[in-house]
Amino acid sequence: MDEAIPDHARKGRGAVSNAAGRYEPTARVRVDDGWGVDPDSDLPPLRTTLQADASRTVIARNDSPDIPFAQSINPYRGCEHGCVYCYARPSHAYLGLSPGLDFETKLFFKPDAAKLLAAELRKPGYKPSAIALGSNTDPYQPAERDARVTRAILETLRDFRHPFSIVTKGALVARDIDILAPMAELRLARVFVSVTTLDRDLARRMEPRASAPQRRLAAIRALADAGVEVGVMAAPMIPALNDHELEAILEAARAAGARTAGYTLLRLPLEIKDLFDEWLDAHAPLRKGRVLDLIRQSRDGKLNHAEFGTRFVGTGPYAALLNARFLKARKRLGLDRNDWSYDLSRFAPPPQAGDQMTLF
Repeated sequence: MDEAIPDHARKGRGAVSNAAGRYEPTARVRVDDGWGVDPDSDLPPLRTTLQADASRTVIARNDSPDIPFAQSINPYRGCEHGCVYCYARPSHAYLGLSPGLDFETKLFFKPDAAKLLAAELRKPGYKPSAIALGSNTDPYQPAERDARVTRAILETLRDFRHPFSIVTKGALVARDIDILAPMAELRLARVFVSVTTLDRDLARRMEPRASAPQRRLAAIRALADAGVEVGVMAAPMIPALNDHELEAILEAARAAGARTAGYTLLRLPLEIKDLFDEWLDAHAPLRKGRVLDLIRQSRDGKLNHAEFGTRFVGTGPYAALLNARFLKARKRLGLDRNDWSYDLSRFAPPPQAGDQMTLF
């Protein structure tokens, strides 16, 4: 029987392999045909493609007890940032694609997102609550420079005076300060910038097409200087890989102007377990055993558990110590303020052609 050809890391990509999603009836494996030719020598470059998503609605809703928002919008499916640990990767299986390299190279955008959003916000009986952008895939990934889907969504939210939050690794968020600053002044917008590491080399391997750490800190500074309520997410913390940087990340973000902070412990649901295992083999083989052992210590002996209340922070001694470190650093740096809230009373759909005029 022919031997399978091992996958290897590709420059500028996070996942090592491109295994079929869990719903596919077949799997494909590359094998050596015996001719002694390098199977990768004649392959074309792995390029990113962008296709239109024909979704008919744009607001997703959830009732999870440990997520601080009930509504979210994801302008894109898939993410070119290529973060190997991204918990959104398994969603690509619903499209018949791989959560591996397909997730970061075969992207979908929602060209009608702003139009669909306006229609949903105008529905009779709609009650506003903050809409989260970036809850699944990043709204400021590289495709946004030209597609400008996120920008159009923000313009609609501004026109309706609707509250929203953003979570991103993209320094491109600073482009939209002209919208974010006035909305923040009305207590309708806040931004969280995710900073996973301050080590440029680790960031390049772990999240290869996300903005470099220093550019993310610069985005925090620009947002803060413009009066935007901005926080930092040290997420995810990965045992024995970047967890030693927790305090340094919070300190750097505070110096840049962040006013709040959060963190999560690495989650490895579904296909991500295998993708992360492959990534460790390719990029941190000497640390692999220690990393996975500490994850199991924090996940009831498994690599993942999805229990509400603990899935983001874990359980056991290691997870408790990480949480204690975070709480102590957050308090020391003054990043524990919780006096900010949205002003939902400002929501007001703008008039449109055909609206009935008010009597007074």
